Amino acid sequence: MYPHRNLLMSQLRECIDGVVRSDARAPISTYRVQMHSAFTFSDVQKILPYLQQLGIGDLYSSPIFEARHGSQHGYDVTRHDRLNPELGGDEGFRQLSVALHDAGMGLLLDIVPNHMGVGNDSVWWQDVLENGRASEYATFFDIDWDPLKPDMRGKLLLPILGNQYGEELEGKKIQLAFENGRARIHYYDHTLPVAPRTIPPLFPEEDDARDGIPQSFRDLLKELAHIPPHDTSDPNLAAQRREQLKELRPRLQQALLSPELQPILQRAVERVNGVEGKPESFDELHALLEIQPYRLANWRVSSEEINYRRFFDINDLVGLRMEDSAAFAQTHSLVRKLLARQQVTGLRIDHCDGMFNPRQYLIRLQLLYVASQCSGEDAKAPMAANGIELEIRDHVRGYDWTRGEGPLYTVVEKILEPREALPREWPVRGTSGYDFLHLANHLFIQPKNEGRFTALYAKILGREVDPDDLIYRSKLRVMQSSLSSEVYVLTNLLNQLATADRRARDFTESILEDVIRETIAFFPVYRTYIDDRGQYTDRDIAFIAQAIWRAKYRNPEIDGSAFDFLQNTLLLGDRTDEKYKDRLYFALKFQQLTGPVTAKGVEDTAFYVYTRFLSSNEVGSSLKAFGISGDLFHASNQDRVQISPDSMLATSTHDTKRSEDVRNRLNVLSEMPTQWSSIVRRWIRINARHKQKLSDGRIAPDANEEYLIYQTIAGAWPWWMETAEDRTQFLGRIQQYCAKAFNEAKVNLSWTNPDPAYLEAVNAFLTNILVPQGRVRETRFVETLQSFLPTVQLFGAINSLSQLVLKIASPGVPDFYQGTDLWDFSLVDPDNRRPVDYALRAQLLEALREQCDRQGAAAVCADVLRTLPDGRIKLWTMHRALTTRKELHPVFRYGEYLPLNIELEKQQNALAFLRQDRTSKQSVLVVVPRFACSLAQTKPQVPLGDIWGKALLSLPAQTPTQFVNIFTGEELQADEGGRLKLSDILADFPVAMLASKS
Repeated sequence: MYPHRNLLMSQLRECIDGVVRSDARAPISTYRVQMHSAFTFSDVQKILPYLQQLGIGDLYSSPIFEARHGSQHGYDVTRHDRLNPELGGDEGFRQLSVALHDAGMGLLLDIVPNHMGVGNDSVWWQDVLENGRASEYATFFDIDWDPLKPDMRGKLLLPILGNQYGEELEGKKIQLAFENGRARIHYYDHTLPVAPRTIPPLFPEEDDARDGIPQSFRDLLKELAHIPPHDTSDPNLAAQRREQLKELRPRLQQALLSPELQPILQRAVERVNGVEGKPESFDELHALLEIQPYRLANWRVSSEEINYRRFFDINDLVGLRMEDSAAFAQTHSLVRKLLARQQVTGLRIDHCDGMFNPRQYLIRLQLLYVASQCSGEDAKAPMAANGIELEIRDHVRGYDWTRGEGPLYTVVEKILEPREALPREWPVRGTSGYDFLHLANHLFIQPKNEGRFTALYAKILGREVDPDDLIYRSKLRVMQSSLSSEVYVLTNLLNQLATADRRARDFTESILEDVIRETIAFFPVYRTYIDDRGQYTDRDIAFIAQAIWRAKYRNPEIDGSAFDFLQNTLLLGDRTDEKYKDRLYFALKFQQLTGPVTAKGVEDTAFYVYTRFLSSNEVGSSLKAFGISGDLFHASNQDRVQISPDSMLATSTHDTKRSEDVRNRLNVLSEMPTQWSSIVRRWIRINARHKQKLSDGRIAPDANEEYLIYQTIAGAWPWWMETAEDRTQFLGRIQQYCAKAFNEAKVNLSWTNPDPAYLEAVNAFLTNILVPQGRVRETRFVETLQSFLPTVQLFGAINSLSQLVLKIASPGVPDFYQGTDLWDFSLVDPDNRRPVDYALRAQLLEALREQCDRQGAAAVCADVLRTLPDGRIKLWTMHRALTTRKELHPVFRYGEYLPLNIELEKQQNALAFLRQDRTSKQSVLVVVPRFACSLAQTKPQVPLGDIWGKALLSLPAQTPTQFVNIFTGEELQADEGGRLKLSDILADFPVAMLASKS
C-alpha cells in the first residue's frame, strides 16, 4: 500500500514540475464573440467553419456562466458553478467544445472574478440577505459591516427603492408574503428573504388562543427566537447559527406549507401589510424591516451610504473578495473542470484592477491550472482553503512566479497609461490589447497638426480647455457623487489610524476625506500594486509621491502634514509597529478605489466632455494624446518581442467607444485641418436654426455637444444609405449614442438627473439635420457632408487596411471583434452589439477563395479595389494575412522585429518592418501606407504605384531577397544592394505583406 502511495506521490510531483515549467498554449489569433440568448453556443458552432477558413486560431468568448435573465453581455454572473442555460447549458457547450476540437481551435474564455450580479436568483446573495454577517457567504462579498453610521452596523444597505422609504412603505409597494414555505418581502420585482429569527414577532404569543396557533408551531418559533443573531461577528456563534438552521429551516418550511397554518398566515399578512391612508397601520411592517440584516433605501442614497463595493457605481454588481480562499475556491470550481477537460485553453481576466490583491489571485489561478492537469477536474482532500490540493500547494511553495508567465495562457484586462508597464511579478502573458490599440491608432494621427485642432476647438467653444484640469475635476466629481460611499470607507479607515497616532489625531475626518480625494484626483495611473507582502515597486512609490506632491501644490490651504500622513500610511512605515497590518489593509483598499475613479472620471466622463479629437478619446488611450512617431511604434513592438510576445493586440473590443473603422476615418481629419475647420464652421452656420433655446436659457445642443455630433456622424456615416429606412435607422443610432454620451458627460443632463426636454431638443436637432422634411430632397447638412466625405472615406479605409496588417504582423496575438471582418462603423455599446451577418461573410469569403483559385490573387485584388465600399477588401486582407500568420507561426511568435527605414522620399508616408526567424530562415516583410491622404494631396485616389515616386527600402544583410506578395501573388526580387522600390511593393494593392521564398 505505502509503496503504491509513494509512487502516486512521485508521479504527482513529476506532473506538477512538468506543468509548472511548461510553455502556455498561446493562440495564433483570436475572434471575440458576444454571446447571449439570441446568439448561443449553437450559433457560434455554426460559424466555426467560416472562422477557420478566415484563418482564426482560437475562439474568444464573452463570459458564459449563468447570468441574469436576458443578459446581453454575461458580465452580471449570478452562478459561477453553472453554464448559462440561455446559451445552451452543458449540452450546448459540450457540442461547441467538440466542434472547436475538431476544428483545431482553442477557447479563450473571459471570466469575471471581481464582481457578480445579485438579485432574486443569486443563491449566495440571498443567503447573505437572510443571514447577514452570519451567512457562510458573507466573506465572499466585499461588505463593510462596520460603517461610519452606527445604525448601519451589521446591516447591508439595499438602495432599490424608487422613492423615499416611507412613501413606498405607506403606498403598499413593500409587502410581506408567505410563499413556498418561506417568508418574503416583495418590492416590485425584488424578492427579499425574512431573517428566520425575525419571524416569531409576526405571531404574538398572546394571540395564540384567538388565532388557534398549534403548539408545535409555537415551540418552533421559540427555537427560532433563540438562535444566535444574524449580526454576530463571533465565528463560533455564526457556525452555531448555521448548524441550528440546518435542522430548523426544513421544519419551518413544512409548517408554513401546512394547510392548518394558511388562515393564520393570511391574517398575519393582512395585519402587517397595513391599510393605505392609515400610516400607523404600517408600523408593524416597518418594525419587521428594521430588524432585517438589510435596510431598504432610495436608490439615490447609494452614492453616499452604500456599504458594499460595487463594479464602479452599479448597485446590483457587487464586489467579490478573491482574497478570501473559500470565495476563490467556489467561484472557480467550474473553471477548474473546464481546464481539466481542455474545453478552455486560456483565460482573460476582467477588471483585475478591482481586486484587492491581483498578484495573489493570478498565482492562485496558475495553481488551479496545475491542479486541473495533475489531479483532475474535482479537488481531492486534503485541500487548502482555496480549493487547491495541499500536496500541490506545498510542492510549489516558494516557486518564483516572476521567472515565467505561468503554464496557463492568461491575459488581463488592464489599462496602461503611456510609459506604464504591466507588473513583472504577475504570471500572465500580457494584456487584452488596449495598449496596442493606443499605438496602432495614434500612428495614423498627424502630430504636427495638434495645435490647429486645439485652436479650432477653442474657437468653437469660445474658450480654451485645460484637459488636465478637466480630468482632475471629473475625478473629483465622481468621488463626490457616484463613488462617494467608497471614499467614506477609506476615510473611516484612515481616521481610525489617525486617532491611534498622537501626531495625527488632530486631523478631522473632513481634512482626511479631502486629502484622500485630492490625492486620488491627481493619481497618474489607474492604481498601484502593493500586495499582501507589503512590497512596493519603485515605480509605485514614485506614482504615490507624484500624486501627493500635485495634490499638495493644488491645495495650499490644507495642512501639508495631512498629505504627509496619507503618504506615510500608504508606504506602510515600520513593519514592527502594531498598526502595520491596519496600514497595509488601508493601502490595499486605497488602490482598489483609484482605478474605478479613473475609469469613471476619465473614460466615462472626460472622454465625453473634451471633444477636441474624438479618435483619441478611447479606452487605453489619452484624450491629451495626438499622434505618435513611427519610431515609438517600432520600439513598442521590439519591447513586446522581448517581454510579452503573447500579449493580445486589439483595435476594436466590446468596450471601445467607437470601432477601429470609425477611428481610422476620423484620423484622416488630422491630415486636413484646413478643410475640416472650414466644413465644421459651415455646418455650425447652416444648422444654427435647428438648435433650441430651453426655458432655463440653455441652448441644446451646446457647442461642445454639437462638435461631438459632427465628428460622430463623419466617422460613422455608412458607405451606403439608399433608402429612407436606412436614414431612419442611422438617425436612431446617432440619437441613442448622443443620449448615452451626453448623460455620461454629466454637463447638461446625467443618468441620475435626467432632462427629457433637453434630450428631446437634441433629438429634434439630429432629425432636422439628418432627415429631409417635406418636399426637400436632402438637408443642407447632408448635402455638404456627402461632398466632403469621399476623401475621408477612402483614406479612412486605407488607414484601416494598414492597421489591420500591422496588427496581424506585429508581435503578439491579434484579436478581432465580431463583425470587424467587413467595414464596421459601430459606436459605443449597445451599438457595437448589433447582430452580425455571418452568412453574408461566409458567402463573400468563399466567393473570394473560389475567384482566387480560378483567376489568381491579383484578379481578386483588382476586383475588391473596384468595390471598396462593400468591405470585401478588408475581408480578403484579413484572410490572406491570417493564413500567412498561421503558416509561418514561428516567424510571428518568436521572430525578430527589425524596423526598416524608407529612403530617398516619402519617409513619413509609409511604415515598414521585417519579421525574421533565423532558425527556419524565413522572413516576412511588411509595408503599409501612413498619412495616405497627405501623400495623395487629398485627392481621392488609392495610393498605388507611381505615387510612391523614388521611395525605397533596404533589406538588412543576410536577409532573403526574393519574396511573394501574399495578397497579389506577385513575386518581387530585391536588387543587388538589397533594395526594393515602394512603387513595386505597392504597385497593385495598397498594403503589402511579402513572404520570403524558400
